[in-house]
Amino acid sequence: MSKYDPLWKYIANADKDALQLTFDEIQAILGFPIDHSFLQFKKELPGFGFEVGKISLKNQTVHFKRK
Repeated sequence: MSKYDPLWKYIANADKDALQLTFDEIQAILGFPIDHSFLQFKKELPGFGFEVGKISLKNQTVHFKRK
């Protein structure tokens, strides 16, 4: 089990083809802020039917889209 599984499950259960979450929303889901390890763990998301799109450090958002 990955430390990001709660986020992946949240995204997979979203009834949308794409969604954008702020860093604060992600922290609320996970219980901890995302860090550089997110870049490694994002490779797990396709197993949940989604992929990571644009990560905006300026806007502090991450865009997710259904595969």
